[in-house]
This record gives sequence, C-alpha cells and structure tokens, in this order.
Amino acid sequence: MKRSVIAILITLVCAASLEVLAVSQKSELKFTVPAGWLDEPRSSSMRVAQYKLPKTAGDAEDASLVVYYFGQSQGGSIAANVERWVGQMKQPDGNAVKDAKQEQFETNGLKVTTVDVSGTYVAETAPGSGTFHNNAGYRLRAAVVESPNGSYYVKLVGPEKTVAQWNESFLSYLKSFQLR
Repeated sequence: MKRSVIAILITLVCAASLEVLAVSQKSELKFTVPAGWLDEPRSSSMRVAQYKLPKTAGDAEDASLVVYYFGQSQGGSIAANVERWVGQMKQPDGNAVKDAKQEQFETNGLKVTTVDVSGTYVAETAPGSGTFHNNAGYRLRAAVVESPNGSYYVKLVGPEKTVAQWNESFLSYLKSFQLR
C-alpha cells in the first residue's frame, strides 16, 4: 500500500513538473522598440507594452501605443477588432468613417493585419466607463498579430500629424515582432 501511494505521488509530481516545463518553454513575443518612443508603466495586466510617442510641433497631445494580449483564443476575431477600431472614429458630421485602409503582411512567420483610419476619435475613455473621447483630427493605426500562442493587438492613437510622424516606426515595430 505504501509503495502504491509513493508511486502515485511520484507520478503526480513528474506530471506536474512536465506541465510547468511546457508552460515555461512556451514562446513569448519579442520586438524592437523604435528610438524616440517612451516606455510607460503598463496600466493593466492585459497590456504587454505601453508607450508614449511624443507630439509633433503644432499638436497639443502625444500619441499612445499599447500592445494587448488576452490569451490563446481570446480577444476576438480580426474582423471584429478591425470593425471595433474603425467604429472608434467618426467623420466630422458624426457619421461612420468609410475610408479605413486595411493591409496584411507576414513578418518572422507571424501574420499581421493592420488598419489605418482618421477622423474624430470617439472611443470610451476606459472600457465600461460610459465616458467618451471626442478628439477631432485624430488618426488610429492598429494591428492584429497572429501567433500560435494567440493574437496580440496593437493600437496607436493620437493627433493626425503626430501619428504620421511615427507611422514608419510603427510599421518597423510590427515587422520586428517574433516569437522566441
């Protein structure tokens, strides 16, 4: 009886050790942060990274970029996210934006879908807050980066000129993504 209990305990410990080993060996996202971006403390555990992109001359505010990860099979489809991001921008007359640009590319084995849309930024200030931004002359660049571990969601938003200033570094940032 004693040997049976010991054998069972050894089997359980070994199985648990293998599971921990498998989890710890899971690939994680690596990327290169462009020069000039300012690292900010993450305000949520769902945020992988958070940056301030300094404003260009003439703009009143900095842009912000956040990378989200919700877990494998979490965070919604590409289409749902693109639709949500486009819905966060309105035309000057308050109607939906119709000229959002969507592109796809592959980098380091990861599929990336981007969206680029300008207008009045009307997203909630915080999910479920019931208060909304109302920032005219804004631009939103966002991306879904598909990985075997689940998708990563990247959102850059700020005044149009500031986002335009950082557009090339946004694209190089996305192209630096890789799993290690």
